[in-house]
Amino acid sequence: MNIKKYLLASVAVYVAFQAIDFVFHGIIMADTYKALSHLWRSDMMSYMWIMYLAGVVLAGAFTYIFVKGYEGKGLLEGVRFGIVAGLFMNVMGMFGQYAMYPVPFSLTLIWFGYGMAQYVIGGVIAAAIYRPE
Repeated sequence: MNIKKYLLASVAVYVAFQAIDFVFHGIIMADTYKALSHLWRSDMMSYMWIMYLAGVVLAGAFTYIFVKGYEGKGLLEGVRFGIVAGLFMNVMGMFGQYAMYPVPFSLTLIWFGYGMAQYVIGGVIAAAIYRPE
């Protein structure tokens, strides 16, 4: 394993995921979330450090798994990995949220689609950075 490329890819995936989360959750979905504010913790912002830490672990693990299965097949390998990782994380994650919380099913589908796109982007980033010289 090329540690330097692994670390660079992990950081890039983390930054991309954080930026995508900010645009999606903080801007695009802001009005939807305001309408559902009764579902969120009133002190949610004091727990955001947990989300950032979890994001670091996720980006590192995501990239590690990609690197361990790396076949050198280019960006499409990243797309394929992103789809598999997205399904792994989002099928239970998003539909589990729907089963536990009184959110509209349409929101679950939006979350699922967003999550799939995010993981595909992460896979492409990992493939672009980890590729052979």
